[in-house]
Amino acid sequence: MNKSNKVTVHDVARVAGVSKSTVSLVLRQSDKASDKAKQKVAAAIEQTGYVYNREAASMRSKSSNLIAIVINDLTNPYSAKLAVALEKQVRKLGFMSMMVNSGECVKTQSDLVAELSQYKIRAFIVVPAPNTKSNWLDALENDQTQVICMMRQVEKSTVPCVLPSNKQGTYLAAKQLLSRGITRLAFIGGDSSISDYHQRLAGFQTALNEANQASNNIFNSTTNRFGGRSAMADCLTTMPNIEGVVCFNDIVAYGVIEQLNVAGLRPGQHIGVIGFDDLDDSELMQVPLSTVRIDADAVAKSVCEILQNGSDGQFLEVPVELIVRDS
Repeated sequence: MNKSNKVTVHDVARVAGVSKSTVSLVLRQSDKASDKAKQKVAAAIEQTGYVYNREAASMRSKSSNLIAIVINDLTNPYSAKLAVALEKQVRKLGFMSMMVNSGECVKTQSDLVAELSQYKIRAFIVVPAPNTKSNWLDALENDQTQVICMMRQVEKSTVPCVLPSNKQGTYLAAKQLLSRGITRLAFIGGDSSISDYHQRLAGFQTALNEANQASNNIFNSTTNRFGGRSAMADCLTTMPNIEGVVCFNDIVAYGVIEQLNVAGLRPGQHIGVIGFDDLDDSELMQVPLSTVRIDADAVAKSVCEILQNGSDGQFLEVPVELIVRDS
């Protein structure tokens, strides 16, 4: 790389193989940066010829305490629960938050962020809408603004990302059904344009492959109750001997259960059903729903840890827990 005063923190981060926020911690001589990160950043600075302007950095550090939280769908109960947990944790750090809803629309997301960028935003915390591009996301990050993704991964993006252990969750769900002697399984719901769909499907398929069972019984749908009903109807037509389903999320599972009721089938008795998210209503259903719990507070705390301390690694996985109930 040609040495030039135009070299940016982004260049240093790319060469060092760390996040921009980690580079900033090292430049500020923070104790929160690991020795390994310091060595990587020092080598990258030597290679790129980056020049750190401490005076300008000092002025930037006083620019704002405003955190912009961009949620993908606030009508989804889990997204709303996560948003509340995140706002609480952001406030504990002494920051103010501004929350907007993209409605799963990448254009709305882009327009909202463009408007917010006119203010002195300290950080964007984003649950990416489907089809979000890595170059758009990475371009949001600069010397003044930190960017963190959560819940969904954008392929090839370099910004830090906090994810639940999606693959592990559906793996445990499928293994639980298999342990009960249920072998004719299907995966219900999900949008193939989002990363968590692929991760959750992969966990389901891994469990079935280990048990030498067919793993191609997949019924995609929108991630809502209607999608669950529609996909379950297709499943019952295609697989009249179906014994169990792992659902993309709890909302889809609610639709699945509604369709089973129409067909005169009882969850947990005729067909095993497991969701994902552990919404508050899941435990209160007529047949309490088995599900994979994502701790919204744990996700929010992990995001805020990166917000405060930076991240040596690109991704942080939050553990999940299988909750077995009557379904």
